[in-house]
Amino acid sequence: MTVNTLAIIGTGIMGMGIAQIAAQAGIQVLLFDAKAGAAEQGRQSLQTMLEKLAAKGKFTDEQLQSTLTNLTVIEDLTQIVKAELVIEAIIENLEIKQQLFKQLESIVSAETILATNTSSLAVTTIASDCAHPERVAGFHFFNPVPLMKIVEVIPGISTRASVVETLKELAKRMGHLGVVAKDTPGFIVNHGGRAYGTEALKILGEGVASFEDIDRILREGAGFRMGPFELLDLTGIDVSHPVMESIYNQFYHEDRYRPHPLTRQMLMGKKLGRKVGEGFYQYKDGQKLTANTSKSSLFEASFSKTRSDAAITSVWIGADLAEDKQQLVDYLNYKDVTIDDNDKPNPDSLVLLAIYGEDTTNAAIRYQVNPKQAVAIDMLTDLSKHRTLMPSIVTQDNFVAQAYALFGKSSDEGSNVAVDATLITESTGFVAQRVIAMVINLGCDIAMQGIASSEDIDNAVKLGLGYPYGPISWGNELGSQRILLILERIYGLTGDQRYRPSLWLQRRAKLGISLFTQQSHY
Repeated sequence: MTVNTLAIIGTGIMGMGIAQIAAQAGIQVLLFDAKAGAAEQGRQSLQTMLEKLAAKGKFTDEQLQSTLTNLTVIEDLTQIVKAELVIEAIIENLEIKQQLFKQLESIVSAETILATNTSSLAVTTIASDCAHPERVAGFHFFNPVPLMKIVEVIPGISTRASVVETLKELAKRMGHLGVVAKDTPGFIVNHGGRAYGTEALKILGEGVASFEDIDRILREGAGFRMGPFELLDLTGIDVSHPVMESIYNQFYHEDRYRPHPLTRQMLMGKKLGRKVGEGFYQYKDGQKLTANTSKSSLFEASFSKTRSDAAITSVWIGADLAEDKQQLVDYLNYKDVTIDDNDKPNPDSLVLLAIYGEDTTNAAIRYQVNPKQAVAIDMLTDLSKHRTLMPSIVTQDNFVAQAYALFGKSSDEGSNVAVDATLITESTGFVAQRVIAMVINLGCDIAMQGIASSEDIDNAVKLGLGYPYGPISWGNELGSQRILLILERIYGLTGDQRYRPSLWLQRRAKLGISLFTQQSHY
């Protein structure tokens, strides 16, 4: 079916965003809202915004007028009868959505597709009271719709294949990528995004680092557009925490999706984020206020007299991967630092451990070195952008100061880019290793469950969440064997089921093949 006319029910931010891209694609859009005057208000707000964009040269006058001509406000719901597609974008309430769909069925023809923009409710359940559930599907956009070039197409248990194809083609026509997902909790994006925030919250809860430092490591070192706590503040705890709990409960308390009590406490205390001026951060006039209270800032202050000129006798390197050791050797040679190449480190050598999935104490025992001399460094992230250092609980201050002198922000003077280091307390897997490995592992598990193709998972998560890579391609980029090593060690040390490696990841890592590889069929 070719969609020439569609109706939008609900003219809030999401509804008007969908209306905008549809009208720009030359589709006639009927706007309806149960609240009197809301549809006209939505159209006027969109017109004002588009006129401002046109004034900046984003649209020609002809494109502006064409788009506005394609938007028609209707006051009577029966006027949707000529639409080939109706998209519902109302409140996330199952009973209200079910009532609306039954009402829509009494108006439209038997061939009209009924789509829901739900982000958290089961499409099958929404369609369960419909006379024709085969023409009902999910069509889930992301805010802001014109900029987020992804839409999830979700067939319910009875949805016709032709409906899915029509919605995919329509998404393409509107400039978006349509990815098909099974009707499971969170679909692809909200499901795949669980690892980022929940693991960061667990790291914070363990006292590994402050929320500022966790944000800094993941933003500057790992390349995420926003730190997880900045993102939680932006989205709003009142939005994020219920989604965490909903997905956790819908998957029958699967450990990978376990929420953290802190966000429940913040919800109860009404520290909801940017919208109320306080969440993890504090805000004034919508702008984040910076407080110089992070662990690394306190460390830098306490070692201000010693970190930059700490006497470094020599450095002994223990590395899990040969390429990591070579990178550190090259860096130390560049810094003109003596390398201790003895089988066992000298008593006055800084012991530098490039490890995966362990804390410094366990690594020191494995390498049979003195933990009082040991500082671990995370080699998973780009050292040219940020460094994470992790002493053991007994590492002597002079060795911590030496490590900071080598890798802190004053260490690369003359460089065009300021590079900082963050000091964390002991953690199985640092900060970035844990979060990235969990993101990749969850993406692999979604692929194994057959919720979507590995390519669609990759594209949906990257476009829908703004990650540097999709989870599947990120695993290939960093090396699936390395990600598997991180997870196996964390799982072995903690016994926490949330870290168990996905079988999809395990098989492909052990075979040394791409994480995109599908099962062969005979």
